[in-house]
Amino acid sequence: KTNMDEFAMGSSTENSAFGPSRNPWDLSRIPGGSSGGSSAAVTAFQAPLAIGTDTGGSIRQPAAVTGTAGIKPTYGRCSRWGIVAFASSLDQAGPLARTVRDCAIMLGSMAGHDPKDSTCVDRPVPNYEAAIGASIKGLTIGIPREYRLDGMNPEIEALWRRGAEWLSAAGAKVVDVSLPNTRHALPAYYIVAPAEASSNLARYDGVRYGLREPGADILELYENTRAKGFGAEVRRRLMIGTYVLSAGYYDAYYAQAQRVRTLVMQAFDRAYESVDVLLGATAPTTAFDLGAKVDDPMAMYMNDVCTIPSNLSGHPAISVPFGTGDDGLPVGVQVMAPALGEATLLRLARVVEAHAPQGAGS
Repeated sequence: KTNMDEFAMGSSTENSAFGPSRNPWDLSRIPGGSSGGSSAAVTAFQAPLAIGTDTGGSIRQPAAVTGTAGIKPTYGRCSRWGIVAFASSLDQAGPLARTVRDCAIMLGSMAGHDPKDSTCVDRPVPNYEAAIGASIKGLTIGIPREYRLDGMNPEIEALWRRGAEWLSAAGAKVVDVSLPNTRHALPAYYIVAPAEASSNLARYDGVRYGLREPGADILELYENTRAKGFGAEVRRRLMIGTYVLSAGYYDAYYAQAQRVRTLVMQAFDRAYESVDVLLGATAPTTAFDLGAKVDDPMAMYMNDVCTIPSNLSGHPAISVPFGTGDDGLPVGVQVMAPALGEATLLRLARVVEAHAPQGAGS
């Protein structure tokens, strides 16, 4: 077991009931979240491999800020059986490891059809490790304009641009692309995900299983159980989700967010008609100090601005360690691919890893 944000809700592992995990690069910093315990364990050499879950970036963002590799597979590529659902249409399990090759080996073991998971795709699993080391000559790589964000650390954008230059030198064609509507992915996500969480976590009522806090009647039992059983961030998201699903606001919020999600998916599909993969930053900043954003939910949510679009579209994406920022902390570069394009994704990710500035992931 590794530590994580409660019900996978967070970007720093500070929402854990067991207290925060710490970044082995600097123990005063966050290791990312929600799978921050997994990324910290791999970074600290406590484990060669770890499993995380990615609902809005919770594998890739921890990987980026700890100098590890982490892949979110295509939605349905790996079984979700046994995972406590946060947002069922977004959740996906995947590996974190020290290298892209290790990610490929682990993904090959994790992927495959599971009759216990109705969302799991029944497709053959390629030999992902065999894709490692293949030439990228002839591949077209898109650089999304919308991933150049206001407030992004300049050194992160500089490393991202340098990565694109090296890929071009390795024989790939690098072009600018536009992903219109992906700028709306973050607000859409924070309607869709809390709404699904509100539905999924309704089962934790003190009656069927889990924690039970007694009350004078059934309503008080519900209130006591859910008040004590959920932390502040979980309660915040459940309140949002319940609100947007309520009769008077469903069409104005949840239905509209689902329309935006469709537009995000269509933007990716159009981009992949002309490019094989996309290259962008994983996180807008390096690891920040513990406690720095606890009281500012919007600042915390912005950590997933680069990763959330791939969850809404269901496409695979990987964060590859790519040197360090001016503060000496790791930076991750994100590679994205079409659905079930993990082999191509890993092929390119290995080249990115090989060209990373000295010190990445060390």
